[in-house]
Amino acid sequence: MDDLVTARLVLHPLTVSEAERVVAGEAGSCARWASGYPTDGDVSAARRFLSTCANSGDPQPFGTYEIRRRADDQVIGGADFHGPADDNGSVTIGYGLVPSARGKGYASEALRALLLFARTRGVTCVKGDADLDNIASQHVMMAAGMLPAGEDERVRYFEIAWGVEPHV
Repeated sequence: MDDLVTARLVLHPLTVSEAERVVAGEAGSCARWASGYPTDGDVSAARRFLSTCANSGDPQPFGTYEIRRRADDQVIGGADFHGPADDNGSVTIGYGLVPSARGKGYASEALRALLLFARTRGVTCVKGDADLDNIASQHVMMAAGMLPAGEDERVRYFEIAWGVEPHV
C-alpha cells in the first residue's frame, strides 16, 4: 500500500514490523519520531492493528497510519481505521498528534485525506468520537466535514455520510 500525500503531510500505512516498534517504543533506523511519539493512543492503535493482522490478516487499506510532516519527515502522530468497512459500508476512525504538532491544522489535513481515501474505496459513512471536554478534536472533525451525530455522558459522536452511487 502506498503512502497518502497531502500538501504538508505523508500518511504512511504501518507494516507489522513498524507497529511492533511503536508498541515497543523503538523508532528503528527508518523513522524519525518527534518528541512525545508514540502517544498512548498510537500504541493502542498499533496494538489493535497487530491484533487484527494476527486474527484476520492485514486490514489495509483500512489499517493504521503514521502522520509524518513532509518538511522534516518527522512522525508527529497517527490515524487509524478501526477495521474494514462493515456490511453497511461504515468505518470508524481515530487520530492523534504529539503536543508540539497540535493547533497547526495537521490533524484536519490528515483526516480530510483519509475521508477522501475512504470515500474513493466505497465507504459510505465514517464515524469518529471525542470526549466531551476534547473541544480541539471536535473542531478537527467538524473542520474535515464531519457532523455531530449524538452524545452520551462522556463522548460526542461525529460522522460523515455519502450517498451510494448507483450501479449501471
